[in-house]
Amino acid sequence: MKQLVRMFIIILFAAGVLLVLVNRLNTSQGLSGKNTLTVFNWGDYIDEELIREFEEETGIRVIYETFDSNEAMLTKIEQGGTSYDVAVPSEYTIAKMVEEELLIPLDHQQLPNMKHLIPDFMDLSFDPGNHYSIPYFWGTVGIVYNKEMVGGKTFTSWDDLWDKEFRNDILLVDGAREIMGMSLNSLGYSLNTRDETELQEAKHKLNELSPNIKAIVGDEIKMLIGTNEAPIGVVWSGEAAEIMYENDDLDYVVPEEGSNLWFDNMVIPKTADNAEGAHQFINFMLEPEHAAQNAEYVGYSTPNKSGYELLPEDISGDDRFYPDPEITEKLEVYDNLGKEMLARYNELFLEFKIDLR
Repeated sequence: MKQLVRMFIIILFAAGVLLVLVNRLNTSQGLSGKNTLTVFNWGDYIDEELIREFEEETGIRVIYETFDSNEAMLTKIEQGGTSYDVAVPSEYTIAKMVEEELLIPLDHQQLPNMKHLIPDFMDLSFDPGNHYSIPYFWGTVGIVYNKEMVGGKTFTSWDDLWDKEFRNDILLVDGAREIMGMSLNSLGYSLNTRDETELQEAKHKLNELSPNIKAIVGDEIKMLIGTNEAPIGVVWSGEAAEIMYENDDLDYVVPEEGSNLWFDNMVIPKTADNAEGAHQFINFMLEPEHAAQNAEYVGYSTPNKSGYELLPEDISGDDRFYPDPEITEKLEVYDNLGKEMLARYNELFLEFKIDLR
């Protein structure tokens, strides 16, 4: 028994020594505290050259991790296993994170480059005063289509998708808010409706679209449309821009009834170990030259007015991705609907997907 206890003590001692050595090694390699910054972002959503430039400029090493949905991001931050210093959630998720006290208030004094942001994209309903978040990219939800494969037909309305000639031709993104929202818009209803009758109407109209739907997919929608596997897709504007860059036969439109105006904003989660470095990173990304470089690389629309002015004319002048006020006036930002109502949207969308099988 004494020998067993002695062995247990030796193991604990060895583990303690090993932990000290690892901590010292991490510190010597710049892997702790203010020497590192852990950024949690969507996949393929930054020009990695900017990360390297930030590291060289500040001496802070960036650990870059990605997620594929707001829900996945939120779950990891709620669990608290990783000390994320910067994250990039969407607007309705930001409102939820504020409500659940998952974010650190921003010090605007450390973010002088906020002056470059478009005023209309600040002080929005999901974060009044931008106390917790700073715009990173913005965009719309709309229809991308192959002009050759649809016989030269143009799209102006969501209702065009219900045309019987498009049987088995349409791909939809796998998002309850986006697809329920598309149907709600086509009926003249708000993307944020809580009216059960309106939601049921939208679900019924989606069921009528079923014969035209080829599949509901994730990131592969870009590849499938880009390689002419399907002529029509309901996508986010940035994804449309990316695949249009590779395929000249594609076009993108925001339907006349209106659509979603979405924002992905930079925040500092309460898990942060390096809030000072996080402010440095956010301010770095707000430099006009960096914002323009990032927008040109990623393909999404920049909320940075000074950065926008540095973009090539073929990008900044493209009203499909920087639409005129007559279009933007019809766009809605997603509200945080709360757990129960969001669950209702998800439930109706799931029923729709099951009915497709």
